[in-house]
Amino acid sequence: MTTRLNPITTPRHELRAEKARRNKEAGLAAFIGKKAEIDEMLARLQALSDDHFNCHPDDVGWAMVGTLEHYASLLKRITDSAFGEGEHAE
Repeated sequence: MTTRLNPITTPRHELRAEKARRNKEAGLAAFIGKKAEIDEMLARLQALSDDHFNCHPDDVGWAMVGTLEHYASLLKRITDSAFGEGEHAE
């Protein structure tokens, strides 16, 4: 637990530094939380892919191809953004 600085007795530069430190900690916590969300989604997608997207080979048809095409296009948007490719290329 951290103690808060008294705004009446603490110099302004110390107050600003403390606020910046708390803001940085909050940003790091938010980043780690979002990364954990992404890691969980990626693990679920990998497990689904490992199970052939719950599609038995005898049941494969063009509808499933269309579904996978849709998934691939959504993932491509993400990877293009993350790696600066496609429409996100500089």
